[in-house]
Amino acid sequence: MTTSPVSSGPAEDQPPEVTDHLAWRRHITALASAAAGINHASNSWDAVSDSFCDQDGWPVDEKGYADGKVKRDAEAWKHVEVFLDHGPEVLAGVRAATDSSDYAVGPINEDLRRSREIETTLGRAGRLRHEWDQIMVLMEGSQPGSLQLYQESAEEHRNAEGWHYAHELSDQGPALIRAAEYLADRTDAERPSHAERTRVALSRSAPGNRRVPSDAPAAAPGSNPPAPSRSR
Repeated sequence: MTTSPVSSGPAEDQPPEVTDHLAWRRHITALASAAAGINHASNSWDAVSDSFCDQDGWPVDEKGYADGKVKRDAEAWKHVEVFLDHGPEVLAGVRAATDSSDYAVGPINEDLRRSREIETTLGRAGRLRHEWDQIMVLMEGSQPGSLQLYQESAEEHRNAEGWHYAHELSDQGPALIRAAEYLADRTDAERPSHAERTRVALSRSAPGNRRVPSDAPAAAPGSNPPAPSRSR
């Protein structure tokens, strides 16, 4: 039985700098979606939270109010996870594409300053996720019923603490995204395309375009010397 050759995917046909750039673009898109998701969770809760409270803002339906916050926190944490998964790559790309002048002047200097804050937020949110993972490891020996209750309680606690980081990311995230998108567009404009580089390389290597350097030595005389003249 014969097998057909495995064709290489699009990423395998592209140079490393192009595939890295495309990956960076995907990270930026993921962060933009996550920032929008946090804002949606916050706005959805704000739209109904007053219905659980009296005119002074105190909850009159405490269960409904608490359940609403639990739902908001759980939804927001999903997007915090996205920031934890993609944020470090975007931060690394931003650092690689910037110089000191970008921080001093220009359209993204304020966004770059705020991106320093998001690194701290991601670090703290990452520690919270690590702590929750450790708790889950410790609970592995529990009975199935108890494990589910412990897990739900631990998740609720994590999400409640994570809301603070989600709120910060909803403000800091767009700043990082704007800076990253600007730098990605600038890199696209400055970097010649792979096709253009290939065309230039081929044109230089074409036989008709190979020129003899001006300082090349003169051609050697022929191998057959002229016949000597007869003396009289």
